[in-house]
Amino acid sequence: MVRNDERRQALADAGLTVLANQGARGLTHRAVDREAGVPAGTTSNYFRSRDALVAGLVERIGERLTPDETVLAGLSARKPSRELFADYLRDIVRRLTENREVTVALFELRLESTRNPEVAAMMSDWGRTGFEADVAYNSAAGLPGGAREIALFHYAVDGLLLDRLTTPLMPDTPTDEIVDALVAGLLP
Repeated sequence: MVRNDERRQALADAGLTVLANQGARGLTHRAVDREAGVPAGTTSNYFRSRDALVAGLVERIGERLTPDETVLAGLSARKPSRELFADYLRDIVRRLTENREVTVALFELRLESTRNPEVAAMMSDWGRTGFEADVAYNSAAGLPGGAREIALFHYAVDGLLLDRLTTPLMPDTPTDEIVDALVAGLLP
């Protein structure tokens, strides 16, 4: 079968929709076929097993959440500072909240990893790779904070996103204000 990357991406996007809307138990090849509006069996032609489907979704999450090179270039042109660090963090939070469905699907996979060792292994590898890349980027950019601070920000952003995407504790408080408070409290 000729590999069709656009079809594969469309199926993965449909899988993310299913995962975000129905949870991990609702994620089946047939449900993805229905969501994508393709003939039955199409998803299984691209993702032979459920593990392959989940791996494809993890890969697609990474693609969909990749930073905009123009935004990164603009930020990288500035002098390293706490304010710049906050702006990087704001960009991360913006991408994750604007891609609500993708972020909810990511949370679903993280929850599924508590019950499924194969998903746990995929999510662990994916998370560690992203964390190591964040630490390396922060260091190369000359931004304040090291691995410990980056880990604390990962924990804080996960909590912030869970709050903002579900039932916010303080819905009238702007997210940027919360990001500023996190930077002030967590960054030396």
